[in-house]
Amino acid sequence: MIMPAYTHLILAALLARVFLGVLFFLQGYDKVFRMGLKRVIETIHTPLHDKGIPNTLSVLGAYYTSYTELVCGVLLIAGFLKYYSLYLLGIDLLFVSLLFGIVEPMWDMKHIFPRLVLLIFLLIIPAQWDIVSVDNRWSFIQFIKQAF
Repeated sequence: MIMPAYTHLILAALLARVFLGVLFFLQGYDKVFRMGLKRVIETIHTPLHDKGIPNTLSVLGAYYTSYTELVCGVLLIAGFLKYYSLYLLGIDLLFVSLLFGIVEPMWDMKHIFPRLVLLIFLLIIPAQWDIVSVDNRWSFIQFIKQAF
């Protein structure tokens, strides 16, 4: 059986969204539940403090990145509030890149760049490709309710 070309687009969108969601979820899960936020803060505090970054920025950054990655990762996996999640994760990546750049100007982007590429891909593909999602089902239910 040959699948239509449109099916490949749907599967590509699903695979990219779920994969990115899993990456962020596992990263947030490690920070919140395995390492603990206290240890995350301790890890980033010293290098940032040495560069003159206030402690409150380290603490707020640790909380924002950890919980955003955890929650938005789950939301991406489900395909619920996809665009809100992608924008929050985009801010997360910008924030992390900024802080890494302050600590070490020539830092390795091997962890950030693939996430950024997938995030941009999901933002620019047509919404019709990402139909295997809670957002799509919710839109369909709302459409049916309005029609009748």
